[in-house]
Amino acid sequence: MDFGAVLQTNPPAARTVHLAKLAEQYGFSHVWTFDSHLLWQEPYVIYSQILNETKRITVGPMVTNPATRDWTVTASTYATLNEMYGNRTICGIGRGDSAVRTTNGAPTNLKTLRESIHVIRELANSRPVEYHGATVQFPWSVGSELDVWVAAYGPLALKLTGEVGDGFILQLADIDIAKWMIKTVRDAAEKVGRDPMSIKFCVAAPMYVGDDREHMRDQCRWFGGMVGNHVADIVAKYGASGAVPQALTDYIKGRESYDYNEHGRAGNTHASFVPDEIVDRFCVLGSANDHIDKLEELKSIGVDQFAGYLQHDNKEETLRVYGETVIPALKEKIVATT
Repeated sequence: MDFGAVLQTNPPAARTVHLAKLAEQYGFSHVWTFDSHLLWQEPYVIYSQILNETKRITVGPMVTNPATRDWTVTASTYATLNEMYGNRTICGIGRGDSAVRTTNGAPTNLKTLRESIHVIRELANSRPVEYHGATVQFPWSVGSELDVWVAAYGPLALKLTGEVGDGFILQLADIDIAKWMIKTVRDAAEKVGRDPMSIKFCVAAPMYVGDDREHMRDQCRWFGGMVGNHVADIVAKYGASGAVPQALTDYIKGRESYDYNEHGRAGNTHASFVPDEIVDRFCVLGSANDHIDKLEELKSIGVDQFAGYLQHDNKEETLRVYGETVIPALKEKIVATT
C-alpha cells in the first residue's frame, strides 16, 4: 500500500512545502492538495516548489475539475512540471465541488468529465488529441507521463471511472462502502474489456493519531459534511435507497445547509449533523495500532493507496507516527505474507 498526505494550500505557501517535505521524509509517496482557487492558494505554483525541494514525492490535486481550467492549460501544466522534475505528477479529477460552487456554478456532467479526462491524459502523455475540432499536441513535450484518477460516488460516475480511469479516488474510509464501490468500478471496467485489476484504488480520509476520541472526532467532523455535499446530489438524483448503500445516505437526513467559506475546515459550523458513528466510519482515528488495523482491512479489500487528510491541529505528529510506526508496520506485514 502507498501512502499520500492531503494538504490545503493555505498561506503561507512555505508551510505547505514544509509539510510535503515532511511527508516525503516519513515515507509517503504522494502529496495531494485541494484545488479551489478562491478558497486557497494556487496549487500548481506550489507543486513546482514542492518538486524542487523533494526527490521522489508525486504531487497532484484531490481533486481538480473540468470547469474552472481549460483542459489544454491543465495538461500543459502537468507536462511542464514533468519536464522540469521528472514524471512526478498525478491528476485527480471529479465533476467539481467547492471550486465551482463558490462561483455559483455547478458540477459538470459526466460527458464533459469523460471528454476532459481524455484530452488531459493524451496531451500530458505527449500524444496528439482532438480538441474543439482540431488535432492538437505539445510540440515541446517528449516522454511526459500522467495518470488520471477519478473521484466518484454515484453509480454513473463509478461506471465512468471503471471505463476510463487509471485510478479511483474514494473520499471516505468506510470498509463496507469501499467494498461496494470498488466492486462497482471493477465490474464496469470488465464490461468494456479492461483489466479490472489495472485500476488503482485510493481511499482518502482524515487521519488523526491521538488518544482523545472526542477531540479527534470534532477535528474531523468537517469531512462528513464535505462528503454529505456529494451524497446530497446522489440522493436528489436517485432517491435515498437502492442506488447506493443506505449507510452512505442515512446520515444526511439532518443536513440543512453548507457554507463553502468553511469548506474542509476543522470546527466548522455546518457539520453538526454528522454523527460520531459516521466520523469513526469515514475517518481513520486513534492510536497507531488503530490506524494499522483499519489500513490492513482496507488493503485486504483492494485499496492500493491511503491518502490521509491533515486538516486538523495535529499534522506533524500524525505524519511522524505514520513514518515511524504505521507505514513500517504495514510494510513488514506485507513482506511477511509474500
